[in-house]
Amino acid sequence: MHTGPARSVGTPLTALALVVAVFALVLGGAGAAFAHAGLSGSDPADGAVLKAAPQYVTLTFTESVSFSEDSLRVLSPQNERVNPRPARHVDGKDNTARVELSGKLPQGTYTVAWRVVSADGHPISGAFVFSNGKPSETAAVVATGSPDDTAVGRLYGVFRYLAYSGLALLVGAAAFVLVCWPEAATVRPVRRLLVLGWVALTASTVALLLLRGPYETAGQLTSAFDPAQLGRTLTGRPGGALVARLVLLAAAAVSLRWVARRTADRTGLGGRLRWAGALFASALAVTWAAAEHASAGIQVALAVPVAVLHLLAMGVWLGGLITLLLLLRRRGSDGQEIPASAIGRFSALAFNAVAVLVATGVYQSWRQVGSWEALSTTSYGKTLLVKIAAVVLVLCAASFSRRWTARLGHEASPATATAALMPAVSAPERVRVAQGVGAPTPAAGQEPGGAAEAPAGDGPGDTAEAPRFEADAYRRGLRRMVTAEAVLGVVVLVVTTVLTGTQPSRAAGERVAVASAAEPQAQVVTVPFDMGTANHQGTVQITLTPGRVGENTVEAVVYTPDGGLATVPELRLSLTQDALGIGPLDAKLKNLKGYWAAYDLRLPMPGVWTLNITVRTTDIDQVTVRDTVRITSLPG
Repeated sequence: MHTGPARSVGTPLTALALVVAVFALVLGGAGAAFAHAGLSGSDPADGAVLKAAPQYVTLTFTESVSFSEDSLRVLSPQNERVNPRPARHVDGKDNTARVELSGKLPQGTYTVAWRVVSADGHPISGAFVFSNGKPSETAAVVATGSPDDTAVGRLYGVFRYLAYSGLALLVGAAAFVLVCWPEAATVRPVRRLLVLGWVALTASTVALLLLRGPYETAGQLTSAFDPAQLGRTLTGRPGGALVARLVLLAAAAVSLRWVARRTADRTGLGGRLRWAGALFASALAVTWAAAEHASAGIQVALAVPVAVLHLLAMGVWLGGLITLLLLLRRRGSDGQEIPASAIGRFSALAFNAVAVLVATGVYQSWRQVGSWEALSTTSYGKTLLVKIAAVVLVLCAASFSRRWTARLGHEASPATATAALMPAVSAPERVRVAQGVGAPTPAAGQEPGGAAEAPAGDGPGDTAEAPRFEADAYRRGLRRMVTAEAVLGVVVLVVTTVLTGTQPSRAAGERVAVASAAEPQAQVVTVPFDMGTANHQGTVQITLTPGRVGENTVEAVVYTPDGGLATVPELRLSLTQDALGIGPLDAKLKNLKGYWAAYDLRLPMPGVWTLNITVRTTDIDQVTVRDTVRITSLPG
């Protein structure tokens, strides 16, 4: 419920317009923003075939990363680890990881498996291969799938959702008591709601602290109690944020007991306590913002306070709705109900909270999505669309809640509310009726010349109970709409939790763009040729990397008719561009015992080039075949 009786009818539409503004800002997104790191390059590159074994394997990411001892593993073709020492940063650069390889590496294909933690606290993983000398089959086994698609990852997600729920209950119930109706602090369901929020948030924080280690390293659930792993968690930023949250919750427990005593003594809740509650809630929200998406990327100094406001607004709105629902469903033994004035105050508070939610959500969406296309092509964008749809439904429910609130506020004026809650104490009015001469003697309880005493309103035209009846009807209608709004709010909370564990669209796009720029593309041409024997036709595969103007690497492999590697005495390659009269340029291929290669072929012009390939299959037999390849210009 987001609008009070004094608000205009169009107020929910104003909030809806703010939601729609998300799309306009997304369309006009600017600048790169990162949350969840991505691999931007590696040395050796993915799929590279090297003449000599490398001494190191180096990975470069789009943002700073942290890692454990097993974060970077290099596996031989026999699935044996060949990096004896853990990874380190290169020259103090936080966005790099390097491991030193063991002595002499035999020829074959090696697998690099990596799993690191990005600056926003989420683990990412992947794998690639390179070959030393010549490619080979490999028995290396690496984990596939999402880092969250494990038993520990799923359990970590459940406790993350429980933590958000506890925050909403604790902040929302406290805000309702401090701002809307201080007397609610004496109501048992509200006190229980405060305790439930504190317990849920504390228990989930402890669980997240224990699970953080195996969540980052893809370890087993039993390793959650490993002292060494827990020590590493405590030194990291996410672990430090969880510890700070536990300290704040311990202070909150002491404060809640003090507030309970003040309330029991009827000493009241002053303005200082409200400010203290606001500071505590803000500090609690910082423990999320400082270790999640807002802490990485552009505009961190602005993104962190925006994330704090977003979390606080969510808690005030959703937790306050649940508190209001409990009070609307309660009818104490003394008949006391939540006054309409308190409902009106929460209505105004909730409206402001939703306005903050929408405004901060617009900024966060712009920062994390970045384009129209990302809304429909990335997991983050699709999930965000679901959240926006749920918010629109919430605003529709809020518009109906406003109507019931306005009616209840109109009917529950001070005089009407007093008359409705207090029993009648005045003597019933007597109605006298004229009586003719010779009429019967009045019965007991009647006066001569008068009819029987009857309280006013006992007749068919009675309206004494109408205000009370209408107030109850309005409360029932309001209770139904608040229930619907709270259910939709829980849906929004669930979707928000999913978003916090999903790679933002802009980060995914930037990772692809950076990787495309950093990792060279290749032009591959496969040309058949006659091997000089009846019905025996081999193929030669030419790979030009990067296939652009300037220096290129050329690798050529000859295959037999059954797909095996063929050994030939000689292989020559020259390139010509007939349209400009350039060439032939000799690639000067060298035999590297299994394949032929050259690493300094320079192509001066873009366009379609003709490949002239001469294969000598025996001492006296050779064949020349031709094909074309398109060379592109330099990027930018």
